Amino acid sequence: MKQWIMPYVKTYYWRFVIIIAIGALTVMSASMLTFTSGYLISKSALRPENILMVYVPVVLVRTFGISRAVVHYIERLVGHDAVLRILSQMRVRLYRILEPQALFIRSRFRTGDILSVLADDIEHLQNVYIRTIFPAVVAALMYGVVVGVLGWWDLTFAIVMGLYLLVLVVVLPWVSLAVTIRKQQQMKAGRNRLYQKLTDAVLGISDWKISGRASQFLAMYEADEAEVTRVERSLSTWSRWRGMIAAAMVGFAVVIMIYWAGQQYADGKMMVTHIAAFVLVTLPIMDAFIPVSDAIEKIPSYKQSLSRLNAIGESDYEVEVHDALSIGQDSKSGVTDEAFRVVRQQAHISLQDVRYAYEGNVSTSDEAAQGTASVDTRQPIWSVDGVSLDIPQGKKVAIIGRSGAGKSTLLKLIQGAISPVSGEVRINNVPADAYGEHIPSVISVLNQSPHLFDTTLANNMRLGRRSASDEDIAEVAKLVRLDTLIESLPHGFDTPMHEAGKRFSGGERQRIALARVLLQETPVVILDEPTVGLDPRTERELLRTMFQTMEGKSLIWITHHLVGAEQMDEVIFMEDGKIEMRGTHAELMASYPRYRNLYHLDRPVGV
Repeated sequence: MKQWIMPYVKTYYWRFVIIIAIGALTVMSASMLTFTSGYLISKSALRPENILMVYVPVVLVRTFGISRAVVHYIERLVGHDAVLRILSQMRVRLYRILEPQALFIRSRFRTGDILSVLADDIEHLQNVYIRTIFPAVVAALMYGVVVGVLGWWDLTFAIVMGLYLLVLVVVLPWVSLAVTIRKQQQMKAGRNRLYQKLTDAVLGISDWKISGRASQFLAMYEADEAEVTRVERSLSTWSRWRGMIAAAMVGFAVVIMIYWAGQQYADGKMMVTHIAAFVLVTLPIMDAFIPVSDAIEKIPSYKQSLSRLNAIGESDYEVEVHDALSIGQDSKSGVTDEAFRVVRQQAHISLQDVRYAYEGNVSTSDEAAQGTASVDTRQPIWSVDGVSLDIPQGKKVAIIGRSGAGKSTLLKLIQGAISPVSGEVRINNVPADAYGEHIPSVISVLNQSPHLFDTTLANNMRLGRRSASDEDIAEVAKLVRLDTLIESLPHGFDTPMHEAGKRFSGGERQRIALARVLLQETPVVILDEPTVGLDPRTERELLRTMFQTMEGKSLIWITHHLVGAEQMDEVIFMEDGKIEMRGTHAELMASYPRYRNLYHLDRPVGV
């Protein structure tokens, strides 16, 4: 709420005041239309002797009829203009939150969560203003106006109607909110059970079938689905009941108004022509109160959207990365223009006894777990633990290890995305995180799933350097051995890639991404398992191309495989954040039986 709602309320405060005022004016125009219409009907029924006696009411009816439509249009125009401005700012803000986390966003967030935030939650929050804040405030404003006007006529009746309307404006919405929260919690729990069972069933469908219990699973799943459907129906039923209750209250309010107006006329406090006017004005005023229940009922869905946004925007990890980038931006004065020019040509990377642990990733001793220790014995679980590396310009290093060994964390440290807890990561004797947003000019990355955009082949390559000419594109395509393929395409470099580059094979997509990396012209290239998912022949050909085209660049190659390790200057084997083995391929083959066995498993003799 504080992060995604209140800042925009403060920014657009006076615009919101105007929108609410116009909304109240819309209700008043509709109310005055029915009031003057009731008066006109009653006055005409008395058969006035002169048409001039109803001329003013006739003009007022036409005036309020036109003004109601015009004011309502202006209300929608101004309201949507403000909300769309807020929506665009929310999208920009979300991008600025996600952009610094790009280096590790896939490992921290599920793709579905990000897509949900981008596609649904931001746009969903625009309804906070249009469907909740504005209608609720207009209803509260009109409540005060109604009670005030009735109090001018009859204070006792104003108090009675005020208490009665509170049921419609306050009690019914909050009862509806409580019911909605309870029902939605039940639906959420039920859907979670369904998703869990469905996931287990899909992954273990063969076991269900072999055990002969497929029908049993279907019966259990259908029973849970029926329970969720029952809760959804009960929520829909409550919505219908709430609508019926509101309609009944409106009808009873009309009856009360008829009785009060008639009594006022009998006591000589009101003209007979005002009876119909007061009765009819009840309907448009009630129309301003009824939407409050719908507005309040949507609060739980807003909370869900806000919780997802806050999980992304307020995570410790995001703050950590933001701080690292801020350090880089603030200390850019420490990276002189001359030093930056040098690092663009030659980068010497050094890590000295680097350690890093993620926030909350701690272990607890057995004594502490049993409650026998009086002190906090929690110890951080180091993702990178005492790693030292020296990578001068042109050196080729392969970093090998199983998933979770610390390879990806090591890459983030080298790229300056995160800062070490202890030790130093330096590029040309400058802290890596000091380069901030300029690190892509020093280090480029080719990972296992580079994104190719739904544009032309040339534009996808040009993402590496926007100023690249057509000649540059053609030259780099030849380097990565795509020239023959491109010449065979009807539109050549103008061939559309289609969504995610699905028009091309996995090896071709990686070569396009490699061309993009070459156009960046960085002195250091990180190869983050770029051959995963490729067949052995394509893998060997792609590796050969990469090593040939990147001659002279520093290579940091993260891999599970040992194919091509013999071309590296140094091979490092990581486990539990530490370096377990290091040396050239020949040294490791001679000194470490474990490495030798892994190499032969990856590349059997004779292959």
